[in-house]
Amino acid sequence: MTHKDQASIIYPDAPPAPSPAEEESLDVWGFRDTRFDFNENGHVIIHGSRYELSGKELPRFLPWVREVLECDVNPRNINAPSYPTTIPDPQVSSAFVNDLKQFLRPDQLDKAGEMRLRHGHGHTQEEMYSIKYTRLGRIPDIVVYPESEAEVVNLVEAAKKHGVSLIPYGGGTNVTDALRCDTREQRTIASVDMRRMNRILWIDRTNMMACIEAGAVGRNIMRELEKYGVTMGHEPDSVEFSTLGGWIATNASGMKKNRYGNIEDLVLDVVVVTASGKLERTSASPRESVGLDLRRLIFGSEGTLGIITAAVIKIFPLPGVQKYGSVLFPTFEHGFAFMYDLAREAIPPASVRLVDNLQFRFGLALKPKSQGMLADLKSKAERFFVTTVKGFEPGKMVACTLVFEGTSAEVEQQQRDLYRIAARHGGMKAGAENGRRGYQLTFSIAYIRDFLMNYYIIAESFETSVPWSHALALCENVKRRLVDEYQRRGLPGKPFVSARVTQIYPTGVCIYFYFGFYYKGIPNPQEVYLELENMARDEILKSGGSLSHHHGVGKLRRAFLPRIMSETAIRWKHELKKSLDPANIFGAGNQGLDAR
Repeated sequence: MTHKDQASIIYPDAPPAPSPAEEESLDVWGFRDTRFDFNENGHVIIHGSRYELSGKELPRFLPWVREVLECDVNPRNINAPSYPTTIPDPQVSSAFVNDLKQFLRPDQLDKAGEMRLRHGHGHTQEEMYSIKYTRLGRIPDIVVYPESEAEVVNLVEAAKKHGVSLIPYGGGTNVTDALRCDTREQRTIASVDMRRMNRILWIDRTNMMACIEAGAVGRNIMRELEKYGVTMGHEPDSVEFSTLGGWIATNASGMKKNRYGNIEDLVLDVVVVTASGKLERTSASPRESVGLDLRRLIFGSEGTLGIITAAVIKIFPLPGVQKYGSVLFPTFEHGFAFMYDLAREAIPPASVRLVDNLQFRFGLALKPKSQGMLADLKSKAERFFVTTVKGFEPGKMVACTLVFEGTSAEVEQQQRDLYRIAARHGGMKAGAENGRRGYQLTFSIAYIRDFLMNYYIIAESFETSVPWSHALALCENVKRRLVDEYQRRGLPGKPFVSARVTQIYPTGVCIYFYFGFYYKGIPNPQEVYLELENMARDEILKSGGSLSHHHGVGKLRRAFLPRIMSETAIRWKHELKKSLDPANIFGAGNQGLDAR
């Protein structure tokens, strides 16, 4: 992508190419050197050194899990995984591979079984259960690692020539079955891993823009931009592993969207290689009116229209000040009313997240073992003040975690406004340390799901956006529907059903649900979970919520599309797919867009 203001361009060194085989796990979430486990005392501990909780003993976590789920989770009761389960043999077109060898090196082609398996799934509970205990089914036949836009163009041409299906791959973090291959697919399937296309092509400090290749991983983008005193500000929960191209393809949102915007607010231009040619433009303007905006077709396209190779994004000066904060509220309703007024009366901080009582207690269960008598006394004094002096009930109180970013004046004003509004709704300051810890927990707790699966607990998250007027009722309806259905089926113990408000808008909120249960004795628990999640999704739509706020549709939610858009809208999307990709070269089949 060209840029005319050459005087203002910096050409930084590219971040080092990610090495997923060395850094990232293939069978669980996250880095290979980080995992939850039990120590010799039977307490949960996190191995590694990347996170605040790493190396810490968590004595309260296992008892809390047993109490909430009413089940006998213990270190000796293991459902040992058999990863990798059966890996299908590749079905590779030799003519296609021979053409690839004309412009790719041998190390850019991989037919190893475990790497093909990893590129055939994301991180839904069903996929993760399958790779450990059952069988995933059809997976890519070859993994291709392009390193330039020209190679992507040649790759697409080779796929058209030999009738090969291409599935773009970013960080592999999706939770919508977007990477799962169609078992009916008879063609060679090539997973196109974009993470070697991770360069920052230019930075324009005058106009506050940067051009970045689509395979750049979030943590690398943050690190490299910081060297030049700027940031993109986009921090989804998966920022350590997800990519710029993946954010665009799923229409992602980040934890600091209040200050920086969602991905559609941040991207000024995008280059996409389609089966019909390249979608690109000559410049990125602040705003324009030039007819239908083809760039917008790519947001949420989920790999069905082409391969995103680069994007021009907005950048911002690094914040002069970053401060954390937290507020306790007597009930979820008090906290929700606070967030409603905050959205109307003030500029919200970069991140403001409200957790319900169950998630609040979950966070307390993850507190490390106390470090000495003084820490114990301080903790007891704090509990006494909150529950006795303030009168907050442990079974109802909730917490709101905050991240303020900006200039000193901006942060000070936001703090004054926010704590004033919080006090109106019975909120009390709970300190910067609790806010920082709550924000950082986002990254370490992502590892818990895969750890607990080994001990007969299956869990997952799902989200929605909903107008303010329906939000509280939606939360209650979804929780009640899941609990009632769980009990009706006679499933063991009690389910874990929790909600938090993660993003606020003038018109409504994003609500994130967490759902899990003890599955020992349940045949095919991953299927039972999916049935229950679909019931929750049905309840979300009945209660006025959206099909998804930022996870996307993939194949997991495509059956719900006729409930949220007209037949004409669905037909229009299919016609668009056929016009750009009549042979269905991009054959992921997400949203039902397979050109059949």
